[in-house]
Amino acid sequence: MTDRTAPVAHPINALMQARWSPRAFTGAPVTAAQEASLLEAARWAASCFNEQPWVFITARKDAEPEAFARLAGLLSVNNQAWAPQAGLLMIAFHRTTFAANGAANAVAMYDLGQAVAQMALQAVELGLGSHQMRGFDVERARGELGVPEGHEPVVAIAFGVTGAPSLLPEKLAEREVAPRVRKPIGEFAHVGQYGTPVKV
Repeated sequence: MTDRTAPVAHPINALMQARWSPRAFTGAPVTAAQEASLLEAARWAASCFNEQPWVFITARKDAEPEAFARLAGLLSVNNQAWAPQAGLLMIAFHRTTFAANGAANAVAMYDLGQAVAQMALQAVELGLGSHQMRGFDVERARGELGVPEGHEPVVAIAFGVTGAPSLLPEKLAEREVAPRVRKPIGEFAHVGQYGTPVKV
């Protein structure tokens, strides 16, 4: 396997450095204990007023094949070419209002993002890969997954045992081994006001 460790400019936690978004999965199962660990990581994410506005619809390929097929069927054609080889699929929603008073929660999607980020790091800890996707049928997800009104589908996520790039079609295999790059910090962090880059 190609080393996908991030070439960082400054020290960061090893889990963050190891996290990436593979498309090649072996088809090996994700266990119930692993799924529980991922969801526990999401459970302890920070959220505004401790609202915890996230909802995850999940299915393990070996244990819930019909539910897994339903989630896989919501994915875009491109994502259906590889994601069904993952052992676990999820589609994540956020509740758009606060439960206590019905007021709009302007940061609900932000809070969901924190929960998903924690799952992605916990996946690394468990020896799993994860890949987050917007490529799914949002309207069908709203109607077919039984989530109550007032919830917005945001992202699909594949978790599984990472496989060799050769498992993928040629173009996707090339992306699997492409160099990992990020913007330098000075392009997105500014001192005091926009236009004065942080110098690190």
